[in-house]
Amino acid sequence: MRKALAGGSGRISNDCFIITLLSVAVAILSGCSVKEQPAVHVAVAANFTEPAKEITQIFEKKTGWKAVLSFGSTGQLFTQITQDAPFEVFVAADQTPQRALLDGLAVDGTLFTYAIGKIALYSPSLDLSNGEEVLREGKFEKVAIANPTTAPYGAAAVEVMKSLGLYEKLQPKIVQGNNIAQTFQFVESGNAELGFVALSQVIGRAPTSTWIVPDVHYSPIRQDAVLLKRGADNESAREFIAFLKSPEALAVIEKYGYASSP
Repeated sequence: MRKALAGGSGRISNDCFIITLLSVAVAILSGCSVKEQPAVHVAVAANFTEPAKEITQIFEKKTGWKAVLSFGSTGQLFTQITQDAPFEVFVAADQTPQRALLDGLAVDGTLFTYAIGKIALYSPSLDLSNGEEVLREGKFEKVAIANPTTAPYGAAAVEVMKSLGLYEKLQPKIVQGNNIAQTFQFVESGNAELGFVALSQVIGRAPTSTWIVPDVHYSPIRQDAVLLKRGADNESAREFIAFLKSPEALAVIEKYGYASSP
């Protein structure tokens, strides 16, 4: 009886040993597809929030690298970069990354235009089938724009109103968001009946709720990206900036209403 028990115990021990080895092997193989830190820290203009999130998901799945995104107005993000914020890639809403190069904060040869933004007038409550007419009639209390000093889409909104000859008339009705994300929330919450936002924020909304502003009313919003010197030696940062040029990233960019850089 003791021998039988002893034999059974030996088989159990051997089985446990084999299972343990298999578990270790699986863990090692799984670990091969997951890259460890450091992650890439990316400063992203607020207008590019949703596309950036989607691109990051594809990037992480394809490369195994982790990306940490921080959103804000381009002006605010650039100020943080000049104050040594821990960003390694700068994805802006305009050509501010050129200033980062001039100031010695970015890596030569990595600057490029990843998208050309478009501006739209948006309202969940007004019919904007003819947005220009709605602006001219002025039958609303508040129109929201992003801060034109720090947010390129805010500057574009001012340019549109001036092009239409309506800036002085509408100026008393203007409320400003710190960035385009906050501006969108002002409109969405009803704090302003309508507002100038990035087209990417209203893709898929009812056609009557948006008026895509004709390009003739504002300068092209060329959105640049650059590798910052803080990320020069970080492989994940170099791969992220390169991935922004990939067919997968370009497909997402165009999906959200941006034009690809010529």
